[in-house]
Amino acid sequence: MAASLVIRPACAGDEHELFGLIQALAEYEHLSHEVSGSAEQLASHLFGAQPAAAALVVEADERLVAFALFFGNYSTFLTQPGLYLEDIFVLPDYRRRGIGKALLREVARVAHQRHCGRLEWSVLDWNASAIAFYESVGANVLPDWRICRVTGADLSALAAG
Repeated sequence: MAASLVIRPACAGDEHELFGLIQALAEYEHLSHEVSGSAEQLASHLFGAQPAAAALVVEADERLVAFALFFGNYSTFLTQPGLYLEDIFVLPDYRRRGIGKALLREVARVAHQRHCGRLEWSVLDWNASAIAFYESVGANVLPDWRICRVTGADLSALAAG
């Protein structure tokens, strides 16, 4: 990773640039239609009284060029806390410079500092380059697991019984 790049925790004031990176990730994944939040909501969830998640950002050329957003979870089998990496993204012009690997390493350090038993994330099945990258850093892509998700009206209906 080039010396002019800085990895640091996201802080209040980063929310607009960070939300822009989230939108760029959604575009890359062909999921722009799924983005419904705002920079203000992101700030509340990252920097409010009860943070729901944390993020690391990478600064280069006086702007944010990459991020990793994560939150805690728990493994009943390990009976240990874990860390779930919701998203990691590097702008296309900054790829192949070691930024993604350095960012992932920093998330692993956070997990290690928190005494987590595991670090997990999901990857889209069509994203062969991401899968190869994750495997190259020692990740096991689990073939037998599927993500289950309930959102919007379905979540409300489930909660209502």
